[in-house]
Amino acid sequence: MRYAKLGPRTPGPYVLLEGPLARPVDRPPWEAGCTPTGEARPWQEADLACPVAPSKIVCVGRNYAAHAKELGNDVPTEPLLFLKPPSSLLGPGGAVVLPAESIRVEHEAELGVILARRARNVTREDALAHVFGYTCVCDVTARDLQKKDGQWTRAKGFDTFCPTGPWIETELDPLNVRVLCRVNGQVKQDGVTSQMIFDVPTLVAYVSRVMTLEPGDLIVTGTPEGVGPIAKGDTLEVEIGGVGVLGLRVA
Repeated sequence: MRYAKLGPRTPGPYVLLEGPLARPVDRPPWEAGCTPTGEARPWQEADLACPVAPSKIVCVGRNYAAHAKELGNDVPTEPLLFLKPPSSLLGPGGAVVLPAESIRVEHEAELGVILARRARNVTREDALAHVFGYTCVCDVTARDLQKKDGQWTRAKGFDTFCPTGPWIETELDPLNVRVLCRVNGQVKQDGVTSQMIFDVPTLVAYVSRVMTLEPGDLIVTGTPEGVGPIAKGDTLEVEIGGVGVLGLRVA
């Protein structure tokens, strides 16, 4: 199933997408007991808003060996975690705002994982039972600040630096899906999640041993090689096979 959040021109805010129709649901879809309610109505792409509302965004660095190597880094022996603030979220069709503090901002296309159940010390075997669904994420990064600061909070945390959407897809095998990024229509990143060093079940289990994951929390699973700069006026697309395309612009 496919769930979205819609803007003020349509019912909602959360809806179950049924082809050209959107049926309202009575609560955020990752919450237990979420039920369709009311009449289904037509929706448009322009109606889509950011589909997630996490208490925290847990990201994974250098989770594709080729990406680690392209930046001159060692391949990690365990997941490398960092956080983005929820204030960095941006919905589909939104504008990534380039901060004055940085002279090199880069795209990173990634698979996002939304939690359905509280997860604390879960096993890898039980991890996917705690997952609600999947979405497209761009982990926008001020690369120069990342190198300058020696830690990643500022480089990854600016407003608009976590575009997410266009919706949440619940029926997906996350172990072998394609991850692409296009800048101005040109493919810059093209990988598959089977290339991950640590797969989705491993990541969910690992993170749950560090912090309690709540329903609706977002795990961003790492980016394949091909990251590069974006500039004002660019168009960005992050595509996850089986999910959809997150379209963005750069301002």
